Order: sequence, then C-alpha cells, then structure tokens
Amino acid sequence: MLTLYGIKNCDTVKKARRWLEDHGVEYQFHDFRQDGLDKKLLTSWVDTLGWETLVNKRSTTWRNLSDKDKAISTNQQASKLLLANPTLIKRPVAEKNKTLLVGFKESEFKQL
Repeated sequence: MLTLYGIKNCDTVKKARRWLEDHGVEYQFHDFRQDGLDKKLLTSWVDTLGWETLVNKRSTTWRNLSDKDKAISTNQQASKLLLANPTLIKRPVAEKNKTLLVGFKESEFKQL
C-alpha cells in the first residue's frame, strides 16, 4: 500500500490526495504535524534521496532559519534539522515498495 506523508493543509498534498482518490488508489496518509516523524524513516529518506531533494528552500520555515542552520553540509545535519522542523520537508513524500517520490507530478504518480 502507498503511504503519503505530508501536512493536511498543504495545497500540493491536497492535489496528490485528490488525484489518488480520483484514480481509486488506496493509500494511508501520515501527517507530520499530527503523527510525528520517525528518525529512522527520515534518515533513510535522506540517505536514499539526498538532503537536497528533501529540503524545501522556498518554504517560510527555511527563510526563518538562521544562516548557521541553513549551512547544511551533511546528511546527518539535514536529518537533525528536518526532524526539528518537519515543515522543511518538500511535500508530499509518497512511498510504496521502497520507491520514494517527492512532490506531486501526475506522470510520476501514474507510474507508482
């Protein structure tokens, strides 16, 4: 089963959820704010995708970070920052059978 991670009031997450429902795809939704974020899971995402893929540098959260926090140079630093600020994660993150997608592109969701 597909698991969709994100924040329920995020417009992109809403689009992805609507697309999944319209296409009859069964999925489980995991809200970062309500359900939290597991360190082991996040670390595996960062190791698989690279922190550059996961960090949303266009977010308000990013803009409000100190220059010191923005100076990420390792996966470990990124994981720590993302755990402390889950709204920094590009959304949604879709996971199915060890395949990960970040963001919503209809063409990628069709393949998933």
